[in-house]
Amino acid sequence: MIRLARVGARKQPHYRVVVIEKDRARNGRSIEVVGTYNPRTSPASLELKRDRIDYWVGNGAQMSGRMAKLVSQPVAAQPAAVEPVAESTPAA
Repeated sequence: MIRLARVGARKQPHYRVVVIEKDRARNGRSIEVVGTYNPRTSPASLELKRDRIDYWVGNGAQMSGRMAKLVSQPVAAQPAAVEPVAESTPAA
């Protein structure tokens, strides 16, 4: 199963996205850490290893409800760096 494991101080949640056996405790021993989620930033930051998530889903891992929502959200549009176009002059 792919789900969130809470880490961080009291009243300051920070989560790891982990691949773990379904019947283990929330913060039990995981198989692999495949990302992080921090809901305290504005907007919330989500870093995922998409290739590893696809690998585990392909091998039968199921996502928790919250993880399915987080993964399906569109990636926040990052402002692209605008480079000035250099004007070329024709060769004479």
